[in-house]
Amino acid sequence: MSDTRPPENEQYPSGEIGPIRRLSGLGLLKSTSVVSAMTLMSRILGLVRDVVFARYFGATIVMDAFIVANRIPNMLRRFFAEGAFSQGFVPVMARYRERHSKEQAGEFVDAIAGTLGLILFVVTSIGVIAAPLLVFLVAPGFIGDDGRFDMATAMLRFTFPYLFFVSLTAFAGGVLNTYGKFGAPAFTPVILNVVLIAAAIWLAPMLEEPGMALAYGVFLAGIAQLLFQIPFLAKIHAVPIPRWRPRHEGVRRVGTLMVPSIFGSSVAQVNVLVGGIIASMLGVGKVSLLYYSDRLMEFPLGLFSIAIATVTLPQLSREHAKKATGEFALIIDWSLKLTFLIVIPAAIGLIVLAEPLVATIFHGGEFSDYDVRMTALSLQAFAIGLVGFSLVKILAPAYFAREDTKTPVKIGLIALAVNFILSVTLAFGLTRSGYEGTHAGLALATSVAAIVNAWLLYRGLRREAVIVHGKGWQPLLLRFAAANILMTFCLLALNRPLAWWLESSLLDRSSWLTLVILVGGGVYFAALLLLGLRPGALRLRSE
Repeated sequence: MSDTRPPENEQYPSGEIGPIRRLSGLGLLKSTSVVSAMTLMSRILGLVRDVVFARYFGATIVMDAFIVANRIPNMLRRFFAEGAFSQGFVPVMARYRERHSKEQAGEFVDAIAGTLGLILFVVTSIGVIAAPLLVFLVAPGFIGDDGRFDMATAMLRFTFPYLFFVSLTAFAGGVLNTYGKFGAPAFTPVILNVVLIAAAIWLAPMLEEPGMALAYGVFLAGIAQLLFQIPFLAKIHAVPIPRWRPRHEGVRRVGTLMVPSIFGSSVAQVNVLVGGIIASMLGVGKVSLLYYSDRLMEFPLGLFSIAIATVTLPQLSREHAKKATGEFALIIDWSLKLTFLIVIPAAIGLIVLAEPLVATIFHGGEFSDYDVRMTALSLQAFAIGLVGFSLVKILAPAYFAREDTKTPVKIGLIALAVNFILSVTLAFGLTRSGYEGTHAGLALATSVAAIVNAWLLYRGLRREAVIVHGKGWQPLLLRFAAANILMTFCLLALNRPLAWWLESSLLDRSSWLTLVILVGGGVYFAALLLLGLRPGALRLRSE
């Protein structure tokens, strides 16, 4: 390995994404493709799920209540399962695989399974009992006579146990990822979407309170997701035998890494929570409007940024364990360039085509013309921060892989303060001015906070020389800028007034929107080719 590694300060030809050696090159690209493919399937079904929600429930009291009831376990899921636990468990698991015997690695997994499982059971029990208090804390605006508080409380008693099941699912996925098995964990969210779609369409009409079907669906989906992982763990002989061993060295190390990571890896979710608390005070429907726009923004974020972060964290952890600083830096550099390649045009597309996207996907049934306009406003505000959200997903693992959790916490605190100050200021100012899109101010505050978070993470890695840009970066960014400008003009020229999108049939809307996206994407990539960026420069090659 060491005799094939190029110098750490090696410069690459102008415009190249940069070769990553065989260990992390083609394997990373293949793994990212697998995760992206599974994530695409999940996101498409998630979009179908949200369309079903919009058509059947709209931006109503029922939907507001479900969003809050589902947000609480999901927020904790992202803190513990997808955030802090993954960032703490994967590096330690990688170290056990690299430096310890198979038996010791197995003992570590057993200890984590038993210790985590019992803690989760206790937390889940407390959450179910304290459901009214939790709803009050995250949605104080629900207190009143409109019924949102009581409905959200009833739903939360069924959605909160999802935290138990999905956290254990994330643990199983972390084991599989460490062994290079990315497909099954990436496919797991598909199960949730399928169950929720079925609950909304078939179960809801059978119930006296149709909205409760969504809460029941979350509970059943959690069980199904956990059971789905077991055969894949068995295939690699990694099904754990849970043991309560909180004093195990590996468990204690994971806990040490988790405590600050609970905040540092999930600042974006804390920011969304702050926005949700304020949104609950702005009136019925504002929580739902933010939800629908956030779901559209999450599509490109989950499809690419989260996928590549999922794949690179185990690889970065292994490189750090082997002290392969050159490999480590190259993986980060490659991830950043691919992020700029994909995420910037995606953000521009969301901003320019916000109204067509919302009208085509959600308009109809309980989702009104007004809901389209209001959702598009917050979608544009969220899209401004898409690059920031994506870079946080890419840059944070560089800290966690090196078992540095304190720095992201400090940076996260700054970002949270920015979000809180902007959220309160914009909500108050827009409400005083009589502007109907007050919720868009909350989305904008969240975006600005994400950009601040990403910039500070990036600056810290630059100072530590973890990120070292080669000479190809400047011409590459110039090409990206020129191609994005041409694409923007194309999208603006092909777009149509909102009235047309609202009055046209679903077939006409879908056909024209698809054409606009395909033409815009074609112009973007054609411009990159004409400007000298060749596909070979984006390929991960062994050198």
